[in-house]
Amino acid sequence: MPQPAKAAHAAPRSSSTRVVLASLAGTTIEWYEFFIYGTAAALVFDQLFFPSYDALVGTLLSLSTFALAFVARPIGGALFGHFGDRLGRKSMLVVTLTLMGGATLCIGLLPTYETIGVAAPILLVLLRVLQGMSLGGEYGGAVLMSVEHAGPGRRGFFGALVNTGAGWGMLLANLVFLLTSQMSDESFMAWGWRVPFLLSAVLVGLGLLIRLKLAESPDFERVKASGEVRKAPLAEVLTKHWPRVLLMCLAYIPAGITFYIATVYSLSYGEKQLGMDRDMILQLVLLINVFTIVAIPFFGWLSDRVDRKRIFWVSIVAMAALPYVWFSLFDSGSFGLMLLGFVILFIPYAANYGTMPAFFAHVFPPAVRYTGMSVGYTLGTVFGSGLAPIIATWLYDGTGSWTAIALYMTAAGVVGTVAALFLTERAGVEPAMEGAPA
Repeated sequence: MPQPAKAAHAAPRSSSTRVVLASLAGTTIEWYEFFIYGTAAALVFDQLFFPSYDALVGTLLSLSTFALAFVARPIGGALFGHFGDRLGRKSMLVVTLTLMGGATLCIGLLPTYETIGVAAPILLVLLRVLQGMSLGGEYGGAVLMSVEHAGPGRRGFFGALVNTGAGWGMLLANLVFLLTSQMSDESFMAWGWRVPFLLSAVLVGLGLLIRLKLAESPDFERVKASGEVRKAPLAEVLTKHWPRVLLMCLAYIPAGITFYIATVYSLSYGEKQLGMDRDMILQLVLLINVFTIVAIPFFGWLSDRVDRKRIFWVSIVAMAALPYVWFSLFDSGSFGLMLLGFVILFIPYAANYGTMPAFFAHVFPPAVRYTGMSVGYTLGTVFGSGLAPIIATWLYDGTGSWTAIALYMTAAGVVGTVAALFLTERAGVEPAMEGAPA
C-alpha cells in the first residue's frame, strides 16, 4: 500500500512568480481570442456567414454563436478537468491553449457563405464550440497552477492576478479591432476582420513557449507520489461531491450577472431605452474594465490577510443591494455620475472575483480539484454570465422598468449568499486566513 507523501513545501518564490505570469499570459490570450469572436459576431459575421437571412435574423444568428460558447464551457471544464486530475494541470493547459489557438486561426482562414455556402456557418459554429470548450478547461487549470505553486500568504494574490486575464484580453481585443477598423469598410469586410484572428497564432506560439517550460503543480505531484490519482475523477465529483459543485455554481452566479448586465446589457439599455450615445457607454465599460484590473489583485492580496470567505460572501450581499444605486445613476445621463455608479457596483464585484480563485481552489480535495472546480465554475457561467443579458432584456420588455432587473440581481445575490455560507474549504488545507507572507 503506498504511503502518503509528506507535505511538499511551496515552490520557490521565483518559480511561483513565473508560473503565475505564465498562467496570466495564457488566460489573457484565451480571453482575447474569445472576445475578438464576440466583436466580429456583432460587426461582420451576420453579413459574411448568414447573408441569406434578413438583417435582424442574421444578427441574432450571429450573436447566438457567441452565446453558444457558454454552453460548451461546462463540457470543456468536465473533459479537461477529468484529464487534468489524471495527467496533470500543466499538460491540460498546453492542450487548451493549443485548441483555442487552432480554432481561432481556423476562423481567421474560414471561407465565407459566398464561397462555400451553408458549410461556412456550420464550420463557424463548430469552431466556436471548440473555443468554448477550451476556455472551460483553461480557467480551473490556470488558477490551480498559480494557487498551488504559491506559498502561504500569496495564494489569494496570485489567484486574483489570473482573474485579471479576462480584463487584459478584452482590452487587447478592443485595441486590435480599433486599429483594423481604421481601414476602409470595403477592405475591412474583405480581409481586415481576419487580422485579429490570424494575429492570435503569434500570441499562442509565445504562450505555449512559456507554458512548456513550467514545472507541474506541487499539489498534483504530491497526489501522484502518494498513489491517490483517481481513475475516474469526473464520476467521483458527480457522485460524491455534487453538493459542492451546486454550491459553487450558485455562489458564482451573482458576479456573472453583475458583470454581464453592467458591461453587455447596459449597451443596449443605454442606447435603445435612454437614447444615449453608444460610444459614451463603451468608454464607461472600458474605464471600469481598467478599474477591475487594478482592484481584483488588491482584494486577492487582502484575502491573504483577512478571512477570505467573509470577503467573498459580504461582497455578494453588496452586489445584491447596489443595482438600484447603479441604475439610478446610469439613468442620470451624466458621464461623471454614471462612472460613479459603475465604480460603486464594481467595488464588491472586484472583491468577489478577486477572492474567488483561492476560495474555490480549496473547496475540493486535490485529487479531484481540477474537475470539481471547473465543473462548478463553468456551470455558474451558463446560468449567470450567459443568460443574464437575455433575462434582463426579457424583464425590461415585460415591465418597462429596470426595477425588475434590479430585483433579479438581488434575488441572485440572496441565493449566492446562502450558497457561499454553506461552501467551505476542505479541512486540512490552507485556512482562509493565512496571515502575513513569510
